[in-house]
Amino acid sequence: MRMRLVERAREGDDVAFTDLVDLDGDRCYAIAYRILRDVERAQDAVQQAFLLAWRELPRLRDPERFDVWLHRLLVNACYEELRRYRRWSTRIRSLPVDGPGTPDTTLSVEDRDTLDRAFVRLTPEHRSVFVLHHHAGLPLAEIADVVGVPVGTVKSRLHYATRTLRAAIVADSQVDTVEARLA
Repeated sequence: MRMRLVERAREGDDVAFTDLVDLDGDRCYAIAYRILRDVERAQDAVQQAFLLAWRELPRLRDPERFDVWLHRLLVNACYEELRRYRRWSTRIRSLPVDGPGTPDTTLSVEDRDTLDRAFVRLTPEHRSVFVLHHHAGLPLAEIADVVGVPVGTVKSRLHYATRTLRAAIVADSQVDTVEARLA
């Protein structure tokens, strides 16, 4: 059924493309959010990826590779969003925000904050590989296709990202322990 939707969308059927967006939209948003760590920027990246997908879909040679192709568009849109954000962030002063729209029930606030601080230490390339592997559950070969690098580079980035996250979380917990002793 999915291949039929891709074929129909390639032929210009906007209803079929809408169905594909409905099927993949939440997963793409989850990936983008975990890469970008920001709700609005993740929404922008997903929208940009789907817009480009609609425009370029007739040129997709192999409909069976639609998922890999879409994920590549999404990761590239996330990279572009990060570049665009860096250009503006040097000129904008951050203001406090109320927080995310919905609470994350899987982690406590402290754990989520620790993870957010650790994720900031990763480069976008390492963050993308980590999210695609651990959140999206993609195999290493498919991640290599998505990000456009060899499998060995994916393994290296995944190893580095995991090591950096572990070190950041351990360092954060040691700071919390020292602060607790001082209090």
